[in-house]
Amino acid sequence: MTPDRAAGLVESARALAEGEMTSQALVADALARIEATQGSLNAFRVVRAEAALAEARAADERLASGERLPLLGVPVAVKDDMDVAGEPTAFGCRGEFPPVAEDGEAVRRLRAAGAVIVGKTNTCELGQWPFTEGPAFGATRNPWDPEHTPGGSSGGSAAAVAAGLVPAALGSDGAGSVRIPASWTHLIGIKPQRGRISTWPRGESFKGITVNGTLARTVADAALLLDAATGNHPRDPHRPPAVDASAAVGRDPGRLRIALSLKPPFTAVPARLLPEVRAKVVELAARLAELGHHVEEADPPYGRIGLTFVPRATAGIAEWAADVPSPALLDPRTRSAVRLGRLLGGPPLRVARRAEAVLHRRIGRFYETYDVVLAPTTAAPPPRIGALAGLGGFATDRAMIAACPYAWPWNVLGWPGVNIPAGFVGGLPVGGQLLGPAHSEPLLISLAAQLESELRWHELWPPQQGETAPVATG
Repeated sequence: MTPDRAAGLVESARALAEGEMTSQALVADALARIEATQGSLNAFRVVRAEAALAEARAADERLASGERLPLLGVPVAVKDDMDVAGEPTAFGCRGEFPPVAEDGEAVRRLRAAGAVIVGKTNTCELGQWPFTEGPAFGATRNPWDPEHTPGGSSGGSAAAVAAGLVPAALGSDGAGSVRIPASWTHLIGIKPQRGRISTWPRGESFKGITVNGTLARTVADAALLLDAATGNHPRDPHRPPAVDASAAVGRDPGRLRIALSLKPPFTAVPARLLPEVRAKVVELAARLAELGHHVEEADPPYGRIGLTFVPRATAGIAEWAADVPSPALLDPRTRSAVRLGRLLGGPPLRVARRAEAVLHRRIGRFYETYDVVLAPTTAAPPPRIGALAGLGGFATDRAMIAACPYAWPWNVLGWPGVNIPAGFVGGLPVGGQLLGPAHSEPLLISLAAQLESELRWHELWPPQQGETAPVATG
C-alpha cells in the first residue's frame, strides 16, 4: 500500500495496525511532502527529519512485535509554542532559542500514544494575530490560495493538514487560534475545555485563555488526536472530567435546540459580518433544521466580556516575552502589548479573572434554553498575505477585530468550541463554529459528525499546483 495524502489519522492508524503500511513509509512520505512545499507553503519552523525516521523505525519494530497504541507510528505535527525535547520553542519569534530538555505534557502524551512528531509548525509572534507571518520565518501560505493567509496563530498547523502534509496537528487557541485557521483552510478545529489538553510547562497559558486543540480534515481524526493528547500534568490547575471524544463521533446527538448567533460580541471597534459569510452560516443553520434540530436566532448575553479579555491576553504576552533572547527582536506591536500587559497585570487582571465566574453564570443560563450555539467563526474570508504586516498596533487590532470578532469569548469562558467548514466565498474557505457550555465536547463532536456525514466537506481538497481553487456554493 502506497502512502496517500487523503489517508487521515484514523485510516493511517488502522493501516499501520493491520500491517498494510509501515511507519517508515508514512513518515518518509510526510517528510517528502513537507520538503516539497516548504518553499511555497512554508508550514514548518522545525522539521525533525532524522529523529522522526528513527522513531518510525522503532515504531515498526513495536508494531511487528504485536504492540498496539492509538497512534503508533502515525506522523503528526505540533505548533511551535509546544515543547519538543531537543528542539527550540521560538513561538514565532526571532533570535536563538536553546533546545528544551523535556517534552511538554501534550507532546509527551502524543508520544505515549505512539505518534511520531515530524516537526513544529509556524505561528505568528507569540500567537497574537490571525495571520502567520513574521521576520523570523517569512509567511505561511494558504493551500487554497497562496496569496492569502491560512489564518493564525496556528496557521502552520492548519496549512500542513489542509495540504495533506500530515493527517492532523496540534494547535493552540487563545482568541480563536485553532478555530480561525481551521475555518480559513476548510478543516475541523476543536478548541476543547480549558485543561483538557495540558499546556504544561505552563499551568495556565496566557492567564488561562489559551488551550491546546486539534486540527484535522474529519471530525473522527480531530477527535482521535484530542483523545490521544488529553490529560494533565500533576501540577495543572485545571483538570476537567474525562470525556471520550472518539466515541461521540458515531453517536446520534438527538434533537437539539440550536441558537443561531450572528451578532458580534461587544468590541471596542466596529465589526461587521460580511453578507457572503453570513449566507454560508445561515445555510449551515438550514441544514441543521433539515436534520430535525430546532434552530432560531438568539445571541448569548455576552455583555462587555471584552473588558475581561484584554488584561489576560496582554499579561500573557508579557509573560511569554520574558523568554525572548532580546526585546529588541520583537515586533513593535508586541513590545507595546508587553507594556500594556505589565500595566494591567495587577488589579485589572485580578478583576478580569474574578469576572469569569459571573460570566459563567450569566451565559450558562442561556444554555438552559439552548443546547448549542452556531455562530460564524470569522466575519470575512482570509486576507491577503501582508495585508496587516505594515500596520501599527491600533490599526492591527482594528483589522483583526473586524475580521475575527466571534471566537475569543469562548477563551474567556474556557468552554469548548468546534469549527466546521461552511463553504467558500470567492474561492476561499469560511467556517461556522459550534459553541457549547462547560465539558460539552462530546455533544459538539457528535453534532459536527452528523453534519459531516451530510455535507462530506472532507472530500474537497485544495488545488494542486497549477490548478485554481473551486468557487463552491456549499
